[in-house]
Amino acid sequence: MLPKQNQAGRNQAARDSDAARRPFARRSTHAQVLHEVGERILCGVFASGAIMPSETALSDELQVSRPVLREAIKVLAAKGLVDSRPKIGTRVKPREDWNMLDPDILAWGFASPEAEQYAIALSEMRRILEPAAAALAARRATDAQIERISLAYDRMASAAEDSEDSFAGDLAFHKAILAATGNAFLASTGHVIESALLFSFKLSSRNRGARTHSLPRHAAVLETIAAHDPEAAQHEMELLLDEAWADIAALLGVEAVPAVGARMPVRIGKVRRKQ
Repeated sequence: MLPKQNQAGRNQAARDSDAARRPFARRSTHAQVLHEVGERILCGVFASGAIMPSETALSDELQVSRPVLREAIKVLAAKGLVDSRPKIGTRVKPREDWNMLDPDILAWGFASPEAEQYAIALSEMRRILEPAAAALAARRATDAQIERISLAYDRMASAAEDSEDSFAGDLAFHKAILAATGNAFLASTGHVIESALLFSFKLSSRNRGARTHSLPRHAAVLETIAAHDPEAAQHEMELLLDEAWADIAALLGVEAVPAVGARMPVRIGKVRRKQ
């Protein structure tokens, strides 16, 4: 329960000290509990296959009511993270059952010790997904959608290097391309791109100039989509993502593996075999 407000000045210091020891005592919200327990799962504090502490023990530790904790557990179960059963308790499910594309799980994953592995996996996924999306956008984009992509590029190009506006423009650019495919499922993956770009943005402080360096690649993607040239748009997006991955790999100290697109050509409307 939240502590009652006491106006007596002599009690203020005691309340502040107590709140510092009890992280949720003053702000016991569903979102905070969800975030705390979710992060513990992603960080391995509550390991896959393990039974979590009892409802009573965990609610006491977090200083929240059992109904608040119970609601958070229900949300975690809906995300595939846990399975809660009477007389057994709440068990953390195997990782393969997790909804890895869930925005919360992505955020918790990037806050975990495995953040670099998330970055690698998402970069690989983007290099499979986005070149094909660029090709589809080149086929289907309307003038208004191309204008949205162009405005996002202009915002990125005019922003200061490594600024929030640069990040916002970059994100808007990629999401506008996904929207221009006319495919609702592709458009809905924008939050995945956002998580990957946010991690890259945080790394970019260690590689000044990386975003400015990428502007010509973004311009080439825009031009090929505006020209309604699917194969060129796919190729330019592959080059853009390959260079972005190379920058991330260098900062992480891992090998920049060959481009997915180079090994697995994807073309809209036909199958192309490697020679």
